[in-house]
Amino acid sequence: MDRLVEAAKKEGALTVVGLPGGWVGYKEILARFSDKYGIKVTSIVPEASSKQEIDTAARLKGTNQAPDVFDLALEVAVANAKLFAPYRVTGWADIPDEAKEQRGRWFAAYGGYMSIGYDPRKVPAPASYGALVRPGTIVALPGDPRQTASAFGAVMAASLGSGLPDAARGVDLFARLKKGGMLGRPDQAAAVVDWDYMNAARAASGQGAASWRVTIPKNEVFASYYMQAISADAPHPAAARLWEEFLLSDEGQNLFLKAYARPARMEAMEMRDTLDADAAARLPEASGDPVILNIPEQDQAKSYVTAHWGRMVG
Repeated sequence: MDRLVEAAKKEGALTVVGLPGGWVGYKEILARFSDKYGIKVTSIVPEASSKQEIDTAARLKGTNQAPDVFDLALEVAVANAKLFAPYRVTGWADIPDEAKEQRGRWFAAYGGYMSIGYDPRKVPAPASYGALVRPGTIVALPGDPRQTASAFGAVMAASLGSGLPDAARGVDLFARLKKGGMLGRPDQAAAVVDWDYMNAARAASGQGAASWRVTIPKNEVFASYYMQAISADAPHPAAARLWEEFLLSDEGQNLFLKAYARPARMEAMEMRDTLDADAAARLPEASGDPVILNIPEQDQAKSYVTAHWGRMVG
């Protein structure tokens, strides 16, 4: 680590892509990393989707402005693994096996559970995703599930039923909402299906719990991790590796937790008593085993959503 820090400081710069400041505490994480190591961080295309991150890297390849690191949905990380440099962070053994590529080409830093954020003044606490079908209630997704990972996750969370994912069931639920005039934009909705860290952050801001609460329906827990990766063409390879070490360190993991994201090393940190217990206590309560789709399951579900969403929901 001492040699890595020395090499990274000598490079003096890091370029990140697709990291909006309001996403899982990245504003504070980026500032903390920069201050701690004296490394200038440049954030490009902060609102980029996972695919757009890869496209940006291709466009800037060979320049000093190219991104050093990525933050990606699982399927994009898997599909582009050949573009990444293998690297195992110090806390590698603590990352769940299903959330890392064994050579270290991609690995999780944080994740979350799909949830329902709702205005208690307009709608009672939904006991299930099916309970969202309530005349007069406007429900929203954080985007188009054919293009946005969080919206796809929302459809799959609504598909769980008896704990088994079924894309047809999820699409059907939102088709019923659309047909009943109950599907709208997030800024006009009384309920939004999104990752718990996004809904919890909204509840913690502004008017707080008086206007926004978060629930994760019992036994309908849909989970997902976001993957970190280092560009094989990183202009600042040492800083890139130091960045990943920071994200997976106890300090970095607790900064994710502070922003309501669930750290990849959470279980191990809890066992070692290095987890921020107060921050963990603020996470929305979840009951039941989390469901995580593997790549074949994702591919099958995405194929169904792509084929049927436009016709059934639009």
